[in-house]
Amino acid sequence: MRCSLLRITNEFLDEVRVEQGNDQELQQIIGELGTKKRKDYRMGKNGILRFKERVYVSRSLVLRKILFEEGHKSRLSIHPGMTKMYKDLKATFWWKGMKTDVADYVASCLVCQKGKIEHQRPGGMLEPLDILQWKWDIISMDFVTHMPRSMRGHDLI
Repeated sequence: MRCSLLRITNEFLDEVRVEQGNDQELQQIIGELGTKKRKDYRMGKNGILRFKERVYVSRSLVLRKILFEEGHKSRLSIHPGMTKMYKDLKATFWWKGMKTDVADYVASCLVCQKGKIEHQRPGGMLEPLDILQWKWDIISMDFVTHMPRSMRGHDLI
């Protein structure tokens, strides 16, 4: 099954199921399924707890690390920013504090930090133009060439 840029395998879903079984908080939620308090939760066909149709990821740091690495460092995603990564993960998964966890993970990525604009060197000082004494002292033209040819055969502006 494929969602957005993340690939969900049966092995990963099996790990999610096992971790959900080990989480006491999730066991309490499962016990309260069907009540008004837990109306957004449901048990999926494969035995995995879902929140608003998204897979509920337990507190397991191992599962979250797998999701973060797949969503941030895989060949298909290539270091998206915090907003894009959160949007991609949110489409399929959910846990409490997810947005903060994603922001912290992206902020700790060395590749992303090096690529930010504030870490790049400036282009240099701009050189001001001389102030002319009289209008029309200097006249210049810029030509843009090698453009696609027009119907009349011209290739410059």
